Amino acid sequence: MRIIGLIGGMSWESTAEYYRLLNELTRERLGGLHSSRCIVYSVDFAEIERMQVAGEWERAGQVLAEAAKALEAAGAELLLICTNTMHKVADQVSDVVSVPLLHLADTTAAAVRTAGRTTVGLLGTAFTMEQDFYRGRLAERGLEVLIPGPADRDMVHRVIYDELCQGIIRPESRAAYRRVIDELVSRGAEGVILGCTEIELLIRPDDSPVPVFPTTRLHAEAAVAAALGTAATTGEPVPSD
Repeated sequence: MRIIGLIGGMSWESTAEYYRLLNELTRERLGGLHSSRCIVYSVDFAEIERMQVAGEWERAGQVLAEAAKALEAAGAELLLICTNTMHKVADQVSDVVSVPLLHLADTTAAAVRTAGRTTVGLLGTAFTMEQDFYRGRLAERGLEVLIPGPADRDMVHRVIYDELCQGIIRPESRAAYRRVIDELVSRGAEGVILGCTEIELLIRPDDSPVPVFPTTRLHAEAAVAAALGTAATTGEPVPSD
């Protein structure tokens, strides 16, 4: 099994979910006491968040690039950026290493296409929902991407940073997200991408009338498959009730 390098800490709550999933999926594949061979480089999210707000993406990319180089030097043979938003600097990261970087948007698009969906809603940070680095990559893979209106985008973004990234789960926020999902479905969404790793801490399959695509789990499944040199187990979304 190849060693997986995790660029994490954005937030550490979602990175912990990555670690749990990688180990559970490896045990499911190999059985017994098997666990994932992985290395975690956890950055200080407060520093990254300040750079995001200031639009200092190149500087943030340098931080993640240094993390990638450290992971490669430590023996990582496959890299993951454990956050949707920071895939904005994915090219800057992959350019400084010789090991492959498994792009989260690619694994998500593959799962959506495998499930036979072409029109999906996207929930994530404002950066992910509004900018082209993520939506454009999905569109290049044949998907039509719908996002919430401005006020709902603000709410979705605020809940991520002010609540989920700090380990706060509020029923009223779940209700607000469910309302946004219903609105996306009314506009034609055949599925909903949970395009922020923390959203999976709040939204479950039964919160949506259409299938949800949990990007953290999909990324972890693809990483374990790549590390083992096999096909991903499902590529399917988590079905709704």
